[in-house]
Amino acid sequence: MNTVEENGYTRAWRSLVAALPRLGAILVVSAHWFIGATAVTATARPRTIHDVYGFPKELFDFAYPAPGLPELAGEIAEVVKPHWVGADNDQCGLDHGTWSVLAHLFPKADVPVVQLSINALKPMNYHLDLAARLNALRKSGVMIISNGNVLHNLCRIEWNKSDAGAAWAQRFDDLIARQMSEAPADILKALEHPDYAMAVPTPDHFIPLLYTAGLVEAGTDSKALLRGYALGSLLMTCYGVGMEGVNWEKAEGAATLPQGVPPDQINI
Repeated sequence: MNTVEENGYTRAWRSLVAALPRLGAILVVSAHWFIGATAVTATARPRTIHDVYGFPKELFDFAYPAPGLPELAGEIAEVVKPHWVGADNDQCGLDHGTWSVLAHLFPKADVPVVQLSINALKPMNYHLDLAARLNALRKSGVMIISNGNVLHNLCRIEWNKSDAGAAWAQRFDDLIARQMSEAPADILKALEHPDYAMAVPTPDHFIPLLYTAGLVEAGTDSKALLRGYALGSLLMTCYGVGMEGVNWEKAEGAATLPQGVPPDQINI
């Protein structure tokens, strides 16, 4: 619901645009395209995919008609070699992990968007290596966004903690923040943390963080731009690479899940 609501997080996302140079395109890695292959959207007009359920109709009425960029899909396939990336011409589009954020960053939908799948069959270090290869695209005006929440445990939701995190969530959040600031290349050490199993019940929402960590080069800063929680077990922290001078305060008021609908009947 962050897509159609205004709160501390959506206002912070919109403020980021003022600090950005003019972009040529956007590449998004979303937790919600989690399949058994590495693929990239290669259509000129990617459709808006409403891959959610249990939410009000206004969310399903939302469209994000950004153009695609087939030539960027081809460039991605080249820069990540020897890894293979397939061109998706008709199966996928832009899922809610992409348009829920871009709706605020680029509300006019006037910047071309390409989405990269998360290959569920690959080990964690594969994603770090793929991100490092994708880094070359940033030099040509491509913004790379990864979206997954890092900590996303719907089974541990606490309805009375709208802007707070459980103790285990805060411990894991603090670990990730330190790791991203001090040694992002070693981000996989987080898998050894005692709260990892609770924080990451499935890998799909954690893996996008690896793409952010993999973009960090020597001499480039990586830090938490915005930190916060929702419902005890959802992490709203946002990380930036090479965002010197951009500082956000802690935001509050993230959109909550629909009242009265059990978490196991909601897809987010």
